[in-house]
Order: sequence, then C-alpha cells, then structure tokens
Amino acid sequence: MEYVYASLLLHHAGKDITEENLKKILEAAGINVDEVRLKALVAALKEVNIDEALKAAVPAAPVVSAPAAAPAEAEAERKEEKKEEKKEEKEEASEEEIAAGLAGLFG
Repeated sequence: MEYVYASLLLHHAGKDITEENLKKILEAAGINVDEVRLKALVAALKEVNIDEALKAAVPAAPVVSAPAAAPAEAEAERKEEKKEEKKEEKEEASEEEIAAGLAGLFG
C-alpha cells in the first residue's frame, strides 16, 4: 500500500511517477524498497490515467463515530444498574430476614 500512497503523493505534487522518485519517497519514510514491486507498479501506472481513476473511485463511506461521552455514559449507566441490583438484593435479603423474624414470632 505504501507504494501506491507514494505514487499518489507524486501525482498530487505534479511529479513524474518514476522508479527513482518512488524510491526516494519510500526510503525517506523508512521503508525497505522492493525493486521488483517498484518496477511493477511504475509499469502498471504508465497505463493508468490517475485523475480518471480517482474520479471514478467510489468514495469511502464516512465513518460515523459515537460521541466521546457515550462510552463514559454507558459505563456510568452500567455502574448505576449494578448499584440498583445490589440494592434490590439487599432489599430481598432484608425482606426474607423480616419474614423469617415474623415467622419466629408467630411460630
């Protein structure tokens, strides 16, 4: 993918997409250049009108992200639910204790 990105960068800058130019960009990015891939890409791009390919490309669907507060709110809701569950468990236990205590009184 890096090779394609470098090609697009050269195209956007108005530079020729040559092996030498691609190699400079890739090496500047710290990428070990594979000469075979480099030659294959340059040869393939000679046959492609990049402007037309970009126009014909289907735009990627926009990434819709939830607001940053949503996860925090969801976590807060979970904590509240857990607290409510604990309260209900305590209430149930205390109701059982009350019932047991009353049963002891009326035996």
